[in-house]
Amino acid sequence: MHPNESPHVADQPLAGCRVLERSRTVAAAYAGRLLSSMGAEVVMLEPPGGSRLRRAGPHVQETGESALFAYLAVGKRSLVCDPGGAEGRSLLARELSAADILIDDTPVALRGAEGLDPEAVGKINPAVVHVSVLPFGAAGPKAGWDAEEVNLLHAGGEGYLLPNGLSIELFPERPPLKIHGHFGSYQGGCMAALGALSAWWAVPEAGGQYVDVSVQDAVLAVGAFALQRLGDGSLEHRSGRSFRYGGVFETQDGYIELLTLEDRQWASLVELLGDPAWARDPELRDPLVRSARGGEINGHVRAWMARHRADDIVERAQQLGVPVAKYRPPGEVVNGEHERARGLFAQGTLQSGKTAAFLTAPFQFRRSPLAGGGRVPELDEMAQEIPL
Repeated sequence: MHPNESPHVADQPLAGCRVLERSRTVAAAYAGRLLSSMGAEVVMLEPPGGSRLRRAGPHVQETGESALFAYLAVGKRSLVCDPGGAEGRSLLARELSAADILIDDTPVALRGAEGLDPEAVGKINPAVVHVSVLPFGAAGPKAGWDAEEVNLLHAGGEGYLLPNGLSIELFPERPPLKIHGHFGSYQGGCMAALGALSAWWAVPEAGGQYVDVSVQDAVLAVGAFALQRLGDGSLEHRSGRSFRYGGVFETQDGYIELLTLEDRQWASLVELLGDPAWARDPELRDPLVRSARGGEINGHVRAWMARHRADDIVERAQQLGVPVAKYRPPGEVVNGEHERARGLFAQGTLQSGKTAAFLTAPFQFRRSPLAGGGRVPELDEMAQEIPL
């Protein structure tokens, strides 16, 4: 058994699925990561010298290796393949002929020279699902455009709406922001993984398919409510985009987020706050009045939140049915009782040999829990398996 193979791989949802991944970007690599987490064998076809993600920050403090790459690559395999030459093209054809899914973010202009255009891929393996993952898709006037995460966040509309709520109240002078990390790319990766699985399901009836994923489209989908309001003639802006009451509040020892959308949740919130006199105003029974007086309500809520501990608020709120969640530091998340019960993290091994906790996936299955774990592969570790 290869060290990257789970001992229970036969029990995993995608056991037996073979995926090839050519990834320069987080979006394509994350799509492969999601499929790998469900038990697919994912082979990264890396360029000579390795994927540029191997050098991307942030880095593990003790070893200097890329923490981002480790998260995206744990459990996968690595094979160097340069399809620009005859030997690499032969290797690509061999791997494609045995693959179920190809995830590829090679720029459109380079695909023909590397034998990765949809027609060439389909001739090698008519049953393969070819998933293209590019910043603006592989068709249309922006197909040749490149983009970094900050560009994608703003091209998808989220940048226009940030910061908002408590953030813009505290820091009104700040310019539009980028969500921390690779939020937009992860959305694109999710869309690519779902597209791959949908097409793979249909292979017995439809054969192989070409799936064109735009990360910009995925980010736009996140802001669906803002787009809906735009269609109604309402243009949202970060300075006015906030819940009429609720949002983020500072407590004695951290921050929590509160969202009440239903009358029963409002009644539970009033009980959580101790049934204060101001909340007994008969007019506040009307949700439209509550919205109009949101600033006033938030003033009362903010003062109450500041006198209590976050964990105490969340525990009591859950008992009453008030939608409240705590903003938790990473160490608390990894070691949390809730996360342990759901098996959200598993021990994996970095390329250096150091062990670390990896998020198995942002979901779990009841009947076949995801195994997680595995190793971060060394560059070209599969080369010894290639027959001479």
